[in-house]
Amino acid sequence: MSANVTVRGSDDVTASEPAAAVEASEAAAGGALAPVGRDRTVAVVGTGTMGQGIAQVALVAGHPVRLYDSAPGRAEEAVAALTARLDRLVEKGRLDATAREAAVGRLYAARDLAELADAALVVEAIVELLPVKQQLFADLEKVVGDDTVLATNTSSLSVTAIAGGLRLPGRFVGLHFFNPAPLLPLVEVVSGFATEPDVATRAYETVKGWGKTPVRCADTPGFIVNRVARPFYAEALRVFEEGAADPATIDAALRECGGFRMGPFELTDLIGQDVNEAVTRSVWESFFQDPKFTPSLAQRRLVESGRLGRKTGQGWFSYAEGAERPEPHTAAPAEAPERIAVRGDLGPAEPLVGLFEEAGITVRRKGGNGYILLPGGGRLCLVDGETSFEYDTDEIVYFDLALDYARATRIVLSTREGTSEETLAEAVGLFQALGKRVSVIGDVPGMIVGRTVAMLADLAADAVDRGVATAEDVDTAMRLGVNYPAGPLEWAGNVGHARVRDLLDAMHDRYPTGRYAPSLGTARRGYAEDAEASR
Repeated sequence: MSANVTVRGSDDVTASEPAAAVEASEAAAGGALAPVGRDRTVAVVGTGTMGQGIAQVALVAGHPVRLYDSAPGRAEEAVAALTARLDRLVEKGRLDATAREAAVGRLYAARDLAELADAALVVEAIVELLPVKQQLFADLEKVVGDDTVLATNTSSLSVTAIAGGLRLPGRFVGLHFFNPAPLLPLVEVVSGFATEPDVATRAYETVKGWGKTPVRCADTPGFIVNRVARPFYAEALRVFEEGAADPATIDAALRECGGFRMGPFELTDLIGQDVNEAVTRSVWESFFQDPKFTPSLAQRRLVESGRLGRKTGQGWFSYAEGAERPEPHTAAPAEAPERIAVRGDLGPAEPLVGLFEEAGITVRRKGGNGYILLPGGGRLCLVDGETSFEYDTDEIVYFDLALDYARATRIVLSTREGTSEETLAEAVGLFQALGKRVSVIGDVPGMIVGRTVAMLADLAADAVDRGVATAEDVDTAMRLGVNYPAGPLEWAGNVGHARVRDLLDAMHDRYPTGRYAPSLGTARRGYAEDAEASR
């Protein structure tokens, strides 16, 4: 499942012949660890959008490619479709006519699995049903050689389970491409329980030679991206379910304040509510209903109503002709205070001090616990997982985390009902003086960006500590697979691992279900940071 991407035609990618990269990699790796050579056949089983995309990647890389589909005529149709894509690349100047002719000459439609016998690599991209995939690979084992690498593009099933009945499960690996495969660079190389390290390395080097960015991953529900990404949707849905903000405002907060390319409501409308909800439910069930992955009742009701997003014309938003998208809540203009006091260190919000000064606001620095004191006596506090109603004064306003306060175009505030209009107006005007739009939401722990980033970082840290992938690969996967503005662990490092831990601790106190309890990975990083700071 792809996410948070600008959708374009799957042929809209620069074609190249990475022969030098492949040959250099072969020479360096040698033997069984070498990538599949350009002269060896790559077979793709399944000729839907993903199958055709994977075939295009291998074809442009210089391999003979053989397409097979169990539905009669589908493989021939796919060959015609791929030929048309190559023609469009030529028209756009991204492939020369000679390379196009050579590629077409290497593309074949297979009418029977037996025609895949000479393949060095077979990639499956068929329906996401375990018994169907198991039967396919059992049949393939009777046809291909023992040195053929067998790979599945599954996004939701266990690689180990698919390979469980094979005679040689060690040569089986997951190659999870993202849609559209010719455009998106990430490939998750998934090792099942029985996958031989040399096979995983060969698969890794092969897709790397195709110009992709592979990451290594253990066989865990959701792999890296679909596991770590769950809070991006889940926390937005939780804020909505608690009545703190509407979908348009939540989307705007995560785009304009958090730096994400799309908000979760518009994104799930694009993916399909049924698809997104099914992945969430699959990961939740695979983790034995761990509360960190609990699905949303609001999304379930949307799916039950048939409002699946763009493909049905209605999801969280309407896509009917002429329909107007709801606007996010934006506060009316307010007068900016002439001066403020900053008490203590604002942590990741410290860059705001310079921005206030550049805007002509007088800033006095004093000791304190890290908040902004407004002229009327109100306190402006960075999100910390608590709520304003817990303070012994009404005059508390929280502001949300931002990826980059200088570049953010919107700031989110929250406060209790008893906060005076004067205090809220001062807070709104202060950020408007920086040229920011301001949204005011309900008094909800963690707000929007803060709780989302903390949970993403927590699941990322947990995945690393459980050996799912390295920290570098997790951050790479989330940046390239779902276009996050920063890797979750990179962002947590900038915010402070201790601050992430403390925010989650505070949320856990207010939602004692286990959903927000910091993982051991987050706790370790937080306490290591504390120890370093005390030296």
